[in-house]
Amino acid sequence: MTSLDRFPLHYLAAFRAAAQTENLRAAAESLHLTHSAVSQQIRGLEAQLGFELFSRQGRRLALNPAGQAFQHGVTQVFAALQAGLLAAAQAHGSAAQTLRVTALPSFAQRWLLPRLPRWQALQPCITLDLHSSQQVVDLEREGFHIGLRIGRGGWPGLICEPLFHSPHIVVAAPLLAQRLVGAGPELLAQQPLMGDADLWRMWFAKVGHTGVVPTPVATFNDAAMLGQAAEQGMGVALTRELFAADALLDGRLVRLSAQAIDEDATRDYQVVYPEALRDDPAVRIFCDWLHAEVAAVQQRLNEAPRPD
Repeated sequence: MTSLDRFPLHYLAAFRAAAQTENLRAAAESLHLTHSAVSQQIRGLEAQLGFELFSRQGRRLALNPAGQAFQHGVTQVFAALQAGLLAAAQAHGSAAQTLRVTALPSFAQRWLLPRLPRWQALQPCITLDLHSSQQVVDLEREGFHIGLRIGRGGWPGLICEPLFHSPHIVVAAPLLAQRLVGAGPELLAQQPLMGDADLWRMWFAKVGHTGVVPTPVATFNDAAMLGQAAEQGMGVALTRELFAADALLDGRLVRLSAQAIDEDATRDYQVVYPEALRDDPAVRIFCDWLHAEVAAVQQRLNEAPRPD
């Protein structure tokens, strides 16, 4: 195996692109090189190392165990270089970086987007490239720095920081709420209910109204749509308190009951990032800002009047 002082470092970009795309042609396009150039660089890298990094299956490449181990090290190298570039730019006084962030659409729309102007004012040199998807994204493979996920954490290769645990509460638009604030479960059961039927069943059981078999007038696969429907007066919604926070605080929604449904930790929100970015200053700045924003809105919610 070659020593580092003679290591062909320019081959690493070709390896990284091929490992991420598992296709030489796609890797070549991402690097703006020819197919043969990328192929030659990978072959040259393997020759220098003295062993293969990929198994070839037609046009598809797949990392073998040696390649997987090497990819982990290469990812750390690129993360360290990126952190070094930001640190150098900060020392020079011209720091500028883009953080790629992936989040569920509901979190992005109902919670994160309204706060981005504050982020921009605080950190004008760190641009956010925000990607929203219902699918769980492989951060390293897709080139993301940070992800916002639901779950207990413990995902391999990722550092997980608990962001918030938010109960589901009953809310409605002001016009509908005028006659429902503090209403008993019997009256609420007669309203057009929106949201998950199982959660509604849990809520009615909590308030001692076990005979109700809720049939929501609308269900949504995204909490942002549920919140929007509630604001438009379509019905009574059972939604996460934190997603309704801004609407509650500015009067677009009203909380109808003090009773909430608290799901277990499998539904907690986590902020996650690759282990290689543990010491990345921009990642740390963004995570600290997220935690501060959650704490601030939670304090405002705790201080706001609540129904009996």
